[in-house]
Amino acid sequence: MKSQDIKATPTRELIEKYKEEKLRYQKLVFTDAVSKLDNPNKLRETRRNIARYLTELNARRIAFETAAYNRKENND
Repeated sequence: MKSQDIKATPTRELIEKYKEEKLRYQKLVFTDAVSKLDNPNKLRETRRNIARYLTELNARRIAFETAAYNRKENND
């Protein structure tokens, strides 16, 4: 998924995609341990997608916390 697509995705949907991708990664790791995957690049791709989702979620969290702090400072 492209970063532009991730940024346009609503937060709840992004969290769901993150959970699905993490579960998918766990299954891939287990499958790879039992018998080698046909395409081991799927592990890398999945891991990178998880990182992309977490990066966007953390950026949104930081933006929300910064905005809340600024509102508090302006009201005092």
